[in-house]
Amino acid sequence: MHEPLRAADLRAAGRTPAAPFAVVLADGRSVRIERLLRVLPGKRLVGAGALEGEPVLVKLFIASASERHWTRELNGIRALVEAQALIGGGHALLTAFVPGAEDLAAVWRDDPEERGPRLLAAAMPLLARMHAAGLRQADLHLGNFLFAGGPGYVIDGDAVSAVQPPRPLTLAERTDNLAILFAQLPPHRDARRQPFIDAYAAPAAAVVPGERALQQAVEVVRARRLREFLGKIGRECTQFAVERGIKRFAVVAREASELLRDFLSRPDTCLDEGIRLKSGGTCTVAEIAAGGRRLVVKRYNLKHWRHALSRAWRPSRAWHSWREAHRLGFYGIATPRPLAVLEERFGPLRGRAFLVTEHCAGRSLLDSLDPQQPPSPAVAEALQTLFAELRALRITHGDLKASNLLWEDGRVVLIDLDAMCQHRSEGAFVRAWRRDRARFLRNWPAESVLYRWLDERLPAA
Repeated sequence: MHEPLRAADLRAAGRTPAAPFAVVLADGRSVRIERLLRVLPGKRLVGAGALEGEPVLVKLFIASASERHWTRELNGIRALVEAQALIGGGHALLTAFVPGAEDLAAVWRDDPEERGPRLLAAAMPLLARMHAAGLRQADLHLGNFLFAGGPGYVIDGDAVSAVQPPRPLTLAERTDNLAILFAQLPPHRDARRQPFIDAYAAPAAAVVPGERALQQAVEVVRARRLREFLGKIGRECTQFAVERGIKRFAVVAREASELLRDFLSRPDTCLDEGIRLKSGGTCTVAEIAAGGRRLVVKRYNLKHWRHALSRAWRPSRAWHSWREAHRLGFYGIATPRPLAVLEERFGPLRGRAFLVTEHCAGRSLLDSLDPQQPPSPAVAEALQTLFAELRALRITHGDLKASNLLWEDGRVVLIDLDAMCQHRSEGAFVRAWRRDRARFLRNWPAESVLYRWLDERLPAA
């Protein structure tokens, strides 16, 4: 068996510590970590392991100043099994491991219409009891709740704090904490929040916030989370790997780094070897294969020196599409997942740019809708939901041809986000929305059944 690792060894391993491995606690006992569940390089590792034959969840705090974070986590956890210091620096926190448990975030991602909402309703009494006990979770999210066939568990004590002196949370404090949770659900769920509020109130007739106050708090939190998220999409972090040089700038979704290694080394060749989908003066699009997956590459061309000069100082259209695709993903609106953006650079000047996304196999609405009849119930509901979400969020597409909306797996998927915009001004939004709506309707004859159906049901402004 390999020698036990120290905190310095784990810090040096960065994002890729090799499991299994062992660490030694201050009392001489050895904890074996079989598999890693989460890695924050140089700071914290979370893994499943064993202590003296008993399964445990292990959190290793490996930063040079780890005691503060360990203490904060320890103080936030009530179902603590054991906590000790590590030999050689760092700290460990061990809790009971729940076999077969699912976190609510994963359940919601896999089934957002049935199991996800059902388990969220089951989690609300847990949250109500926390609030009644004066406990507040500053980083409240779906992943904080764990289920294994019975009562749920609250996990992750790092951001849990107790009000002093001990007392139940006030209505304003409850509103703010609930807003953190509800802001992470897709906006179209805002109108279907009441069952969760009822479940929250059930344990002891808890006082609940009014809908208007809660919605205002949700919108504030959601806007802040969006700013923080979009601030990450161009810098090195857990989700993204960044290459920044004099001649080029690239950002890649970290899980796709190996998949796109060949493309990033020879983007033009890979595009030319792919299946050409579109050729144009300003844009070339091709489908490529990588690691058995179908991807789409879009290259933004420069027609001549004047065009190149006009684009040199502005964010590229590839970057704009990258950002807007992540914006839609944040809101839970379907679009092909963005995997990489690459800009050719000459110092601060931008040249051609590439965008890589997952491939969407859906059919365009231009091909799948019959002008002489209304959409099917499934398409009708998806279209009305999409337009209502875009209206509520003040988002316009900028080129709403029916060929830029695809029908796939029961959802409408937006593509070609070069001109997408989320407006701050209601007036500017209304003008752009009317143009979007008119462009979408122009896909079909004004006298057709489909045109009239859409005109009656899509938000006017």
